[in-house]
Amino acid sequence: MTQEKDTAQDEVRAKGEGTEQAIEEIYADAVHWHVNTGGETIHAMRIGGRFRRLKWYAGALWLSYFLLPYVRWEGQQAILFDVPGRQFHFFSLTIWPQDIWMLSLVLILLAMTLFGVTAVAGRVWCGYFCFQTVWTDWFTWLEDKIEGNPIQRRKLDAAPWGAHKITLKLFKHAIWMLIAVVTGVTFAAYFTDAFDLWYRYITLDAPMVAWVVLAAFVFGTYVFAGFMREQVCFWLCPYARIQSVMMDKDTIVPTYDEARGEPRGKVKGKIERGDTTARGDCVDCHLCVGVCPTGVDIREGLQEGCIMCGMCIDACNGVMGKVGRPGDLIRYTSRKELSGERLPYWLKRPRVLTYLTIFTLAVSGITYGLTHIPPVELSIVHERQPLYLQMSDGSIQNKYTIKAVNKTPDDLHLRVSIEGLDGVELRIDGGHEVLLRAGKLIPIHAYLRAMPTQLSEENSKIRFVFESVGSPDKISLTKGSVFIGPKK
Repeated sequence: MTQEKDTAQDEVRAKGEGTEQAIEEIYADAVHWHVNTGGETIHAMRIGGRFRRLKWYAGALWLSYFLLPYVRWEGQQAILFDVPGRQFHFFSLTIWPQDIWMLSLVLILLAMTLFGVTAVAGRVWCGYFCFQTVWTDWFTWLEDKIEGNPIQRRKLDAAPWGAHKITLKLFKHAIWMLIAVVTGVTFAAYFTDAFDLWYRYITLDAPMVAWVVLAAFVFGTYVFAGFMREQVCFWLCPYARIQSVMMDKDTIVPTYDEARGEPRGKVKGKIERGDTTARGDCVDCHLCVGVCPTGVDIREGLQEGCIMCGMCIDACNGVMGKVGRPGDLIRYTSRKELSGERLPYWLKRPRVLTYLTIFTLAVSGITYGLTHIPPVELSIVHERQPLYLQMSDGSIQNKYTIKAVNKTPDDLHLRVSIEGLDGVELRIDGGHEVLLRAGKLIPIHAYLRAMPTQLSEENSKIRFVFESVGSPDKISLTKGSVFIGPKK
């Protein structure tokens, strides 16, 4: 019995010594963690946790950026911005310049999404989805695997140049450059056939614009993600400076519980429940600063450098577990909730409701536009000078220019007729059946004649009717215009 008791005591003692050793290691590394002042490269420590996993999942979504240009659909590239052809292909859908009004709704939708998410949860776009954040995270992950942890990287940077240092640096920068090149080629591949583009790059036969795009993306990716990193968030991105306009006291952001954490102080082991020492739960280990990709101290409150990625929460929860204190000393919460007030349901906030309403209207408009794209886009322009001609037989002639765009992948034959004015004579250059080439805009010149006795008013409303001929899918379109005659 005594032996079992001694064994249990030894286990408790060993566990306590292990805890003390873990805490001592945290404090030993704390000398390396300090607030970013812009004077040196930030080497953030990488630790595990639920928000670290969420960050990986969000970053993995960007892998679709590299894959989508190579997806084929019905014999062609599934997603293609065809600038010379003035078309945007998205699988079976083709957007033409005549449908460009939907682009404004897409921009409104994206803006309202950003505003709404920011109002509810702060800069989570910056922390999890922003391409600058994601590419920087990939680059620093590679740096961590090649050169070691932050302390080892600092020692390597300070060490004199030798074979070992040169080998590691060259290997790291070669991989960075490879990612930058693939990023640039992939972007260019959205604007031309992806496989043909790779062939042209490899054979040095790509057009000048392709080389310019590649050079710009290689330079931007390599410099911004590899060297500038958090400085882009601080000095180049305007979002950090306008975020305060979109946030309020109900916005959920990573927040340090000052009432619970202060006064902060160092500890040697677990904080026992009966400990009456006048100190808060913060053990002042600076690990929250050490894991921050922008090098800010969350304990100083909300700052423009905070991208709200939650890395400080993972770090602090790990430390709280080691010292025997409850987690969430740093947590996602709002200023109102932290002060003890009840956080309102997000749908009851006027600002969020406004964003959601505009978002819904934009989605509705885009949905309507995409489901009502006509197979043939028509515009009819009445001749302005002169408005009409009186022919030698006394009849009145009007001239029209019809611009027809065939949005289908096949050639179309359309028969043109007139409704709304009895006895009117229609003449079209080339005949009443018009051939519309696939994906082409065709100007059609039409002439209408009517006797003055057939006109009951100066401006008579008419309708041009276009019907497909020999097409498996019946197409019937009507476009209104006016027949102008002498004043009555």
